[in-house]
Amino acid sequence: MATGREIAQLCGVSVATVSRVFNQPDTVNEETRERVLRVAKELDYRPNEAARALSMKQSTMIGLVWDTDHRRPGWRHPYLQDLLIGLKSALSAHGYHLLMLATSGDAREVGASLADPVGYVNMTRRHHLGGLVLIDSGSDAEAFEAFAQSGVPCVALDVAVDGPRATYVTSDNAGGARDAVRHLVSLGHRRIATITGPVDNQPSAARLAGYRTGLREAGLEDRPGHVVVGDFYRASGTAAMQRLLALDEPPTAVFASSDEMAVGALLAARAAGVRVPDDLALVGFDDIEIASVVEPALTTVAQDKPEFGVAAAKAIMAMVSGAAREEPVVLPTRLVVRESCGS
Repeated sequence: MATGREIAQLCGVSVATVSRVFNQPDTVNEETRERVLRVAKELDYRPNEAARALSMKQSTMIGLVWDTDHRRPGWRHPYLQDLLIGLKSALSAHGYHLLMLATSGDAREVGASLADPVGYVNMTRRHHLGGLVLIDSGSDAEAFEAFAQSGVPCVALDVAVDGPRATYVTSDNAGGARDAVRHLVSLGHRRIATITGPVDNQPSAARLAGYRTGLREAGLEDRPGHVVVGDFYRASGTAAMQRLLALDEPPTAVFASSDEMAVGALLAARAAGVRVPDDLALVGFDDIEIASVVEPALTTVAQDKPEFGVAAAKAIMAMVSGAAREEPVVLPTRLVVRESCGS
């Protein structure tokens, strides 16, 4: 790959001029700028990102803090895959790059761990990262608060953080769950159970709260046996549904806090000879691809997954560019009605 000095020689300009074309383009006349950019493109020249960060006092590199330990399956969830596509695409469209920061394995190898976020903050500054995007893997909220208080621009996904240059993006989890219960009530159901996500997960807690609000609005009893905890994944949905079907008065409808758990619940119902939707109505949350292809297709609360990533990208870019702390973003959800409820 060509160097900045080679570009300068071919264009008959100084190395400093080449640097200004990429870092301060408005200070270079149009003819020279176009000549340098044309030659740079022909030779596949890419300016050094660290050098650009130092010269511009603004980095185009954003760190992604996400525990991808194979023992924690969050990185495989299809919801997060779609979200990351939106995040990366929005950053790339504005000249930013996304760098995955390892958080699993031996912390000595990476110089940091979520148990000691100071090391990550130091790594961020050492590599001239403009900011951090934080994805919760289930038990990282405490560490994320430390990131938020560090002064480094941070955007957390689905974790409500607060700090001088920190914000978060989430969906209307409580409102979406309430809409799901309202829909089941409108179909005549009175014994409505839920399969929740992990108890320490903020979206899961919000969805449980929304479920209970929906019951209360309808004047229905919140039965302890009708709340079963899962982990957002299919196997836990199957196990939870087996417990619900074993009750003396099993539910006639179930709201699952994720589509993956809803599919697991559907499989358990089918194995027990319970027909969906004839004997049991089922609603999920997320609207991942499998929701529309299972039989019967799954009624679900849809989140705009790519827009989730785009909103996070916009917030981190604004703070990296010098804006004050961005306000939290709460994205709307919508109920997608399919066959699993009967109407």
